[in-house]
Amino acid sequence: QVRLVEFGGGSVQAGGSLRLSCTVFGYAYRPYCMAWFRQAPGKERAGVARISSGGTSSYADSVKGRFTVSQDNAKNTLYLQMNSLKPEDTAMFYCAAAYDHSDSWCHDSQWQAFPYWGQGTQVTVSS
Repeated sequence: QVRLVEFGGGSVQAGGSLRLSCTVFGYAYRPYCMAWFRQAPGKERAGVARISSGGTSSYADSVKGRFTVSQDNAKNTLYLQMNSLKPEDTAMFYCAAAYDHSDSWCHDSQWQAFPYWGQGTQVTVSS
């Protein structure tokens, strides 16, 4: 059974930073694809950042230059470093993972295609 556990959400002022983490338990191999999604009130769940097992990353246009996704394979952990946070970044952030897929799948798929999810962590950015 694959289980993802998230940590690092909180409340910050605009311009501040947060670092989210997502640790994978219960599987012998690291996921081929890991991703961060977020969902704000009244909005659909949207992709934020993704990274495939070879280290290829992609980002939503709204976070490019501000967010960085990375992974520590020894710790089975995914990270999202968020800098220069804006009020519009306020959302519930979710970590997601998938196995046995291609790079194109990893970077193009919508949230409904990901089978494994973290519990979510709230990020609130005030003006």
